[in-house]
Amino acid sequence: MRIMMIGSGYVGLVSGVCFADFGHDVTCMDKDEGKIAALKAGEIPIYEPGLAALVQDNVKAGRLSFTTDLKAGVAEADVVFIAVGTPSRRGDGHADLSYVHAAAREIAQAVTGFTVVVTKSTVPVGTGDEVERIIRETNPDADIAVVSNPEFLREGAAIEDFKRPDRIVLGLDDERAREVMSEVYRPLYLNQAPILFTSRRTSELIKYAANAFLAMKITYINEIADLCEKVGANVQEVARGIGLDGRIGSKFLHAGPGYGGSCFPKDTLALVKTAQDHDSPMRLIEATVAINDNRKRAMARKVISALNGDVRDKRIAILGLTFKPNTDDMRDSPAISIIQALQDHGARISAYDPEGMENARKVIDNVTYAEGPYEAAEGVDAVVIVTEWNQFRALDLGRLKTLVRRPVLVDLRNIYRRDEVTRHGFSYTNVGQGAAPSES
Repeated sequence: MRIMMIGSGYVGLVSGVCFADFGHDVTCMDKDEGKIAALKAGEIPIYEPGLAALVQDNVKAGRLSFTTDLKAGVAEADVVFIAVGTPSRRGDGHADLSYVHAAAREIAQAVTGFTVVVTKSTVPVGTGDEVERIIRETNPDADIAVVSNPEFLREGAAIEDFKRPDRIVLGLDDERAREVMSEVYRPLYLNQAPILFTSRRTSELIKYAANAFLAMKITYINEIADLCEKVGANVQEVARGIGLDGRIGSKFLHAGPGYGGSCFPKDTLALVKTAQDHDSPMRLIEATVAINDNRKRAMARKVISALNGDVRDKRIAILGLTFKPNTDDMRDSPAISIIQALQDHGARISAYDPEGMENARKVIDNVTYAEGPYEAAEGVDAVVIVTEWNQFRALDLGRLKTLVRRPVLVDLRNIYRRDEVTRHGFSYTNVGQGAAPSES
């Protein structure tokens, strides 16, 4: 199949490369000339494990190419994917669909022959209808079918998720499109990946409903963690105890500083706005959004408390800046709010992240970036683990003790045991573990 991927950001690039690896002829398009020039030179604009090698292999095999020319690519394609950004719109929180609509207009002007137009971007219910309306209004002669095909890729594990998905969701109402999309995903039949064919609007809602549920699960265990600290329970054991229930499951039950990234923050907000527009408010998701926003700065208060309530002119090392490990994505990372809150209280920040420092410099000011975790910790009053990179899971605590000014470790991801930390002379603060209150 000849596939055109409009948008070569995270979703578009990973999806396009994986389709090429399946054997399809894929062209990834983007209007950012610098990005396309870099891709042609073999430079990958995002960090995703395994992606660079996959790009190189498929370019060499002649199955993958990059362009800024939308018209030529669309004219030759059997399937055109729209994988442009849908950020939260300033002012009201709705998903900004301007890039999706612009792509639809350009597709309409370039399409030739029967073409399946697939919305891969995360979009509110009804967007597929609007994409179809725009194309038919712009070019009444266009022979197209519009499909919704949401992505379920985890940053840091996106290639594995694409090639071994939990499910493939395809929303359509045209049998010709069903045949084409079945062929696009035929290589995954070998892995017996379940394919769910449904209506376009149902498909669009599945994506938002899934992300909102996972965000709610994270927020739930974070509130349980707060209660654990008050009553002397252990949130990790609580999470294991409830996660062993097959109806609940253990995933996304890790207490921490709150969710961030490119999906959960904007998707939960967009779902809230969509529900309000249709007079069907989703109060659980509204509460999830509010609790998560508050939690990030609450983690800064935890750090301040670990330093006896005063961080003015104190030096604090932040280990981990990205919203999760194995990515360079800083979007809505808890580290941003935590650092800004600490700076508001007069703290001076040094930081290290294996992949995220270049992007962090774009969004966080007045931070000293170090070359490693030990360099970041030199002379500090506290070390704070914000992102659970593997590099931070086995720090040499003895060496760390010799570098810091004060032996205070705040572990916001619960990756250490209290006894091993205190054995090295550190004061240890983590999430969701409190001493039992004394009996009266």
